[in-house]
Amino acid sequence: MHWNRWYAARSYLKSSLWLVPLMALLFEQVAIRVVTSLDAYLEWVPRFAMTTEGAAGIMDVVVTLTASFIVFTFGSMLVAIQVASGQLTPRIIATALLRDNVIRCTVGLFIFTMLFAAGARVRLDDPTPHVTLTVGVVFGIASIMAFLFLIDYTARLLRPIAIVWRIGEEGLNGIETVYPDPIRSDPAAPPRPPTQRPGKPARTVEHRGSSGIVLAVNIKALVALARNADGMIEFVPRVGDFVASGEPLFLLYGNAAALPDRLLRSQVAFGPERTIEQDSTFAFRVIVDIAIKALSPAINDPTTGVLAIDQLHRLLRQVGRRYLHDDAVQDADGVLRLIFPTPNWEDFVQLTFSEIRLYGAENFQISRRLHAMIQNLMTTLPEVRLPALHRELELLDRTLERLHQFPEDLALSKRADLQGLAGSSSG
Repeated sequence: MHWNRWYAARSYLKSSLWLVPLMALLFEQVAIRVVTSLDAYLEWVPRFAMTTEGAAGIMDVVVTLTASFIVFTFGSMLVAIQVASGQLTPRIIATALLRDNVIRCTVGLFIFTMLFAAGARVRLDDPTPHVTLTVGVVFGIASIMAFLFLIDYTARLLRPIAIVWRIGEEGLNGIETVYPDPIRSDPAAPPRPPTQRPGKPARTVEHRGSSGIVLAVNIKALVALARNADGMIEFVPRVGDFVASGEPLFLLYGNAAALPDRLLRSQVAFGPERTIEQDSTFAFRVIVDIAIKALSPAINDPTTGVLAIDQLHRLLRQVGRRYLHDDAVQDADGVLRLIFPTPNWEDFVQLTFSEIRLYGAENFQISRRLHAMIQNLMTTLPEVRLPALHRELELLDRTLERLHQFPEDLALSKRADLQGLAGSSSG
C-alpha cells in the first residue's frame, strides 16, 4: 500500500465512530462461544439459581435496555452535535467528537452486551447456563453504569471550555510534531538567508485525481528520493492548501526529474477537510472560528471568546519557543534536497489576532484579554519574536482609539487582564 493511502486509511479509522462497535460485534461472537463452553465444563450452580423462565426474562430486559441506550445515545449525540457545531464551529465534529474514544468504547459496550444477552437468550436450555447468564447480567449492570456516565461525560464534553481545551491539546501535539526543535536563542547568530532555487526546474509534476486538501506529506521519503537521485524536489503547495486536479504539485530539479510521477504523488495524502496532525495552523484556525462566532451579534458570548483566547495564548507561546524551520530541508550530509513551505511566525501571529481584533476589539473583555496575552508573550518569548507582537499591540491600540470616544472607556479597554474583565489588571 502506498504511503498516502495508508495515511488516509489510518486517519479515517481514527475518526470513525463505527469501528469500535464493529470490533465489539466480532468480540461478542468469540466471547459467547467461550463462555458457553466454560459453562458446560464447570456445570456451576449458584446458591440463588434461576429458572429458565426467569433467566429468559432477565436477558430480555438486558437486550431491551441496551437497545434503548444505543438509540438514545445516537439520537442525543446527533442533536448535541448539531447544536454545538452551530454555536461553536462545524470543525469540532471531526476534530473533537468523532475521535473521542470514550464515546466509541461506550457504544461498543452497549453493542457487545445486547448481542451477548441475545445470544444467551437463545441458548437457554436444561440445565440453565448459569455462567453465561451471570456474565450477561454483569455486562447489563456495567452498561447501565456506562450509560449514566456517558450522559454526564457528553454534557461536559460539549461545553465550550472542553471543546477549545481538546483542540488546544491536539494543536500542541501537532506543533511538537511539525516543529520538534526549540528556537535558537543566540542573538549573535546571523539570520538565515532565503532559500535559493537552483535555477529553472527541469520538470513539473501536476496533481492527478480528485481535487482535495493536502493533509500530510511524507517528508523523509521525499528527502530520500531526492538524495538517491542526486537532485532536489520542491513541494509547491503547503499542508492545508486546496489543490485542484492539474495544478502543480512538485517542481523537480537536476537528476530528480527522472523520478516517477506516481511515486512522488504517493507521498502526499489528500482529503476533503484539514486535520491538525501536520497542519499546525489548523488548530489556531478552529479556535479562532469559535472565538469570532462567539463574538458575532447573533450569539454575543464574549466569555467564550476569552476561553478561546486562553487556548490561543498557550498555543502561540509554544510556537514562539520552537524553531520554525525555513523551507529548506537538507539530508544527513547538509545538501539541500527538499523545499517544503511551512508557516512562519508572522503567519501564526496574524492568524491569532487579526480576526479577533476585527470582530471583538470593541468588547472590553476581548481587548483586555488580548492586551494581557501580548504583554505576557513579550516577557516570555525570545527577542526575535517581539517585532510581530509589537505590531499587533500597536494595531490593537489604534483600533481601540477609533472605537472608544470616552477617555475612561479607552483607558479601561487598554488594561491587560487575563480574565478579560474584573480580573487582575495592570496599568
